[in-house]
Amino acid sequence: MQSKNHFLLVDFLKTFAAFTIILHHLSSYGQIAEDARLVLPGAMSFLFEYGRYAVQIFLVMGGYLAAQSLSKTSNLKTPQDVLKTIINRYLRLFAPYIVALLLTIACAWVARFWVQDEFVGQSETFGQLLAHLFFLQGILGLDAISAGVWYVAIDWQLYAILALMLGMFPGFRSVIWILMVLCVTSLLYFNRLGEYENYFIYFIGAYGLGVLAQLCKNYPDPLVNRFARIVFVFIGVAIVIASFQQFWLRNILAYLVAIALIFFGDWAYKDQARDHKPIEPHKLFNAILWSSRRSYCAFLLHFSFILLANSLYIGWGMSRLHDGALALALMMMALVGSWMAANYLYRWVEVPSRKLKID
Repeated sequence: MQSKNHFLLVDFLKTFAAFTIILHHLSSYGQIAEDARLVLPGAMSFLFEYGRYAVQIFLVMGGYLAAQSLSKTSNLKTPQDVLKTIINRYLRLFAPYIVALLLTIACAWVARFWVQDEFVGQSETFGQLLAHLFFLQGILGLDAISAGVWYVAIDWQLYAILALMLGMFPGFRSVIWILMVLCVTSLLYFNRLGEYENYFIYFIGAYGLGVLAQLCKNYPDPLVNRFARIVFVFIGVAIVIASFQQFWLRNILAYLVAIALIFFGDWAYKDQARDHKPIEPHKLFNAILWSSRRSYCAFLLHFSFILLANSLYIGWGMSRLHDGALALALMMMALVGSWMAANYLYRWVEVPSRKLKID
């Protein structure tokens, strides 16, 4: 089988962001996080405070890959085509998402026997689960069943908005004008108000930067490339000027990630494992590719392992020792377990579920 080209920076960023978010949540929830902080106070505090900024990487990457996907399709000419594209995106996200939710509910049920902590939450209701199935939990003000599921809902909102814009305004030149307005207002206003954090407008600034990064270089129309670069620079100037009034690290990070994608996003490499070439330097590339493919599943599953790790730590009485080294060991077990489980969720659910689509 001929190997397929992959993009090194894209795969690396997906892997890095997933690892960082998982470590951020491990440093945030439960007794193991508190006790691990006794051993590594600096590292744990850093992950707790700054790990969440990896979401900006996910957002920029989401826009970059969505623009790449939608720019290659000509199936957005009618409202029916747009609706089909949005539904297919929902179906692509849905199968591993619902399996992970059910596993989290089971792990939370186990955790409630021993873990008396707010992050475990109350028993889930049918209405709460139903809201999660349609990505409405945040909008309806319901508690999230799992950490990070809000992002899946936001990703689908953002993808749907981009598909709607392309359906209403064929060609990216009109869309770039709209993106410029949305990005600037989001980055400088909506993104700073918590009441909008369950809606696309809160996040479209970073997502739009990813879309523009794709259009700056990889879209086949030179006029679109040039216009996207002008708008991208304009947004960067707006971010810098606004930083003199109030510095927002997440906006700077999103812009830097988008710049990196413009310059290095098309660096390609091949899956050496498929070619069966025992070349030592490419083992790292294959590890990045392996993790990148499973990053969505690991992101969905890791909260279940945080629940189980805390249940084990408290249920077996280890928490009474307040042993930071033991807590760190359980954290690493949860991290490794998340990726091992993600491998099976990817192979058994995510890959087969790609056949679920409306033609």
